[in-house]
Amino acid sequence: MSLKKHIPNFITLLNLFCGCIAIIMVADLKFDMAFYFVALGIFFDFFDGFFARKFNVAGPLGVQLDSLADMVTSGVVPGFVMFCMLTNGNYSTNLTVPYLGFIITLGACYRLANFNIDTRQSDSFIGLPTPANTLFIMSLPLVTNSFVGPYIQNSWVLIIITILSAYIMNAEIPLFSLKIKNFSFQKYKLQIGFLVVSLIMIATLQFLAVPLVIITYVLLSVVNNILAKKEL
Repeated sequence: MSLKKHIPNFITLLNLFCGCIAIIMVADLKFDMAFYFVALGIFFDFFDGFFARKFNVAGPLGVQLDSLADMVTSGVVPGFVMFCMLTNGNYSTNLTVPYLGFIITLGACYRLANFNIDTRQSDSFIGLPTPANTLFIMSLPLVTNSFVGPYIQNSWVLIIITILSAYIMNAEIPLFSLKIKNFSFQKYKLQIGFLVVSLIMIATLQFLAVPLVIITYVLLSVVNNILAKKEL
C-alpha cells in the first residue's frame, strides 16, 4: 500500500494531537501556549487537504478524520477557553453560567456536520469556518491587558460573544473566498486588500489583530454581499 495514501491522514492526526495538547494548556491557564498549539493544529488542518488533493488520495475516511480532529481543536478547545474565562480560572465555582461557554462547542459540532453534506462550500464559505472562529475565541484571554480588557472580562460580554460565535458559524452568510488563483488585481482586489490590511494589523497589534481581522472579514463579506445584490 502506497505511503502517500497515509500522509494526509497522519497530518490530520497531528491536528488532533495539537488540539489535545491545547486542552492541557487551557486547563493550566496557559492560554498563550494553547493559542500556539491550536494555530499549529489549524496549519496541519490546511495541509492535510492540500496533500490529499496533491496525491489524489482524498476519500471518505479522510473527510471523517478531518471533522473529528477539528471537533477537538476547533470545537472543544474554544469552548473550554470560554468556560475558563467565565470562571476566571476558578474551576471550583458552583455557578452554572460558565458552562454556557460550551455553546461554542455545540455550534462548532453542528457546523462541521453540516459542512460535510453542504455542496455549496467548495470554493467559499457560508458561515464562519470553525478554525477562524477558534482563533477569535483563543485570542480573547490574550488581549485582556489591552484597552478592550475591561469589556472582554465582563461575563455578559463573554456570554454574548459565545452566542454570536455559535450563530455566525451556522448563519446563512456567504463569506468571500480567500483563494487567489492568479495575480489579477482587478478580479481579486477585495481579497488582496483584505490580506494587506490583515498583515498590517498583525504587525502592529499582534494578538489584538486576530479578533479584528476576523471581524473585518465578516463585515467585508456582508458589505460585499449587499453590493453584489444591488448590481443584479
